Amino acid sequence: MRLPSSSEIHDLSVAEFDTTTLLAHASAQARKRKYSDFMIVDIDSHHYESDHVRDIYPYIEDPVVRQTAQSFAQTMGLPMFPQRGNEQDMGGRITRSPLRRMEKSPLKGAAQDTTLALRWMDAMGVDYTCLFPTPMLSFGLHPQVRVEVALSKAYNRWLCEHILAREPRIKSMLYLPFNDPEEAYRTVEEFSEKPGVIGFLVTAVRYAAVYDDRYMKTYRALEERGKPLAFHSAYNWYTRDMEQLNRFISVHALSFPFHSMLHLTNWIINGLPERFPKLKTLWIEAGLAWLAFLIQRLDNEYMMRPSEAPLLKKLPSEYIREQYYSTQPLELVRNRKLMEATMEAISADTQLCFATDYPHWDFDLPNTIYDLPFLDETAKRNILGGNAARLFGLQPWKWDEHGKPIYAG
Repeated sequence: MRLPSSSEIHDLSVAEFDTTTLLAHASAQARKRKYSDFMIVDIDSHHYESDHVRDIYPYIEDPVVRQTAQSFAQTMGLPMFPQRGNEQDMGGRITRSPLRRMEKSPLKGAAQDTTLALRWMDAMGVDYTCLFPTPMLSFGLHPQVRVEVALSKAYNRWLCEHILAREPRIKSMLYLPFNDPEEAYRTVEEFSEKPGVIGFLVTAVRYAAVYDDRYMKTYRALEERGKPLAFHSAYNWYTRDMEQLNRFISVHALSFPFHSMLHLTNWIINGLPERFPKLKTLWIEAGLAWLAFLIQRLDNEYMMRPSEAPLLKKLPSEYIREQYYSTQPLELVRNRKLMEATMEAISADTQLCFATDYPHWDFDLPNTIYDLPFLDETAKRNILGGNAARLFGLQPWKWDEHGKPIYAG
């Protein structure tokens, strides 16, 4: 489908932009598979915080950064975010993202974001979602650490006040300004007890080693508070290695898992699971195929050179099995035996959490898990919601006419 011009947009039916219409097949799937009989938790969905910069910028504490951001928005009409290209637009063939603003809603701003989120959640049969930003996934590369700190904390405050505090079905793991270890720690201290905050997020596209001693008190603070730490992957075409790739399909295939592999390798080989045994860590939006490679590779290296990882008390693969992972994008094209073996290797029945990545172009529906023939009913329900409910302490939000919870939390 070609992206319509601005003049053509006025002639299109509102229904063509409506979430309920666009997800009609998803709704039919949800009814057929009776998703309403159990809890479904989506641990990775997105909105476009760049739509709300004029509301977010007043929350910036640093007066210089605040004035610069507000002036930039007024004169340029653009958000003060590090920009990636339009590689994912596919020449306008996928219209959901650019036309999402056309969907009619009686509300505006954050309230409209909430309304649209509940529409797609209801259509898919999702009970809870964990909401993340989109342009800020590249914020770890911002050339000014001061700006990353100021804007990320402003976004966190805006999100907590205008979305999380007002809609209990929408949760978030808040952005950590990881390029400033002290500010990352202060972020945990400030936001840990805010309603709807179920953990904290490191955007994985950055040049910061997770084993740096300056992060240890942040990890300890998270562990003491029982808040999981997530690493959300993305892509970066602008490094010397990735610049050798001449197609976005290649970058998309390699860059997402690369950043997860890098940080998870550092996390395990440097013994962080031993130093913080109660800290739960979650690896998001890299798919699963990379894990089989990493398990074999790290075990093999460790058996030959264990002295270089002196804190480890067991094989790297055993620590990998104790991590949590998100499903999206699930690689199910040809050989499902590979996927079955990978899920077994990572203890998917207890460690894997469902993710949609909605509304991004490569999002997944719950049927990507529900229809897998090698999973039994218990494993399906655990992956679709039970594992995340236990990880984040989520309670059922639906009750029957007798006041009893419909879901077994």
